[in-house]
Amino acid sequence: MNIRPLLSNALLSGTALLLLAGCASQTPEARVTRFHLGQPIAPGQVAVEPRDPTLAKDLEFQSYARIVQGELARAGFGLAPDLPRSELVAVTEVNRSWRPAGQSGGSSVSIGLGGGSGGGWRGGTSVGLGGSVSFPIGKPREKMDVLTQLSVQLKRRSESTVIWEGRAETVARDGTPAANPEASVVRLAAALFQGFPGRSGETITVK
Repeated sequence: MNIRPLLSNALLSGTALLLLAGCASQTPEARVTRFHLGQPIAPGQVAVEPRDPTLAKDLEFQSYARIVQGELARAGFGLAPDLPRSELVAVTEVNRSWRPAGQSGGSSVSIGLGGGSGGGWRGGTSVGLGGSVSFPIGKPREKMDVLTQLSVQLKRRSESTVIWEGRAETVARDGTPAANPEASVVRLAAALFQGFPGRSGETITVK
């Protein structure tokens, strides 16, 4: 019996498993919290709209809206053909904030989708999307973590009542593929609508 091919195959299989494990370990986890009234939510046609109405035609928001629409479709909802007249509205907001790597609090630099946001910002500088964070001349750039938050409210347009609300957040090292804004929102939207509507008031971790 020739064990060399078997050994080679085993080594290759082990290497593949290590690579897969490495890829999995590089995907940041998401923390998700959802709230609802504890009553069944009948899927219907829904329009995805920004919390800030001035962002409705913003290209970056539109890319995030398509991601949220995809997850709503998986949950049984349909895209309303006439957005201004849809009964259900998914009010969506994305925020990103920066803080020194490894810190869980303290000062951070924060932006809201399309502009400055105070959400989670304590000290530091607020910048709009497409802007940059400046550092003093001669001071090395500190390694930063980026916190991405996605929040969605399902509302009845006729009553302006919220029937479901969820927020998901994830942290990744700035400059890595995992910190890419669109990739982060894809990951957060999938986690947010996993097992929709979820248990109200419970915070879960999705890997």
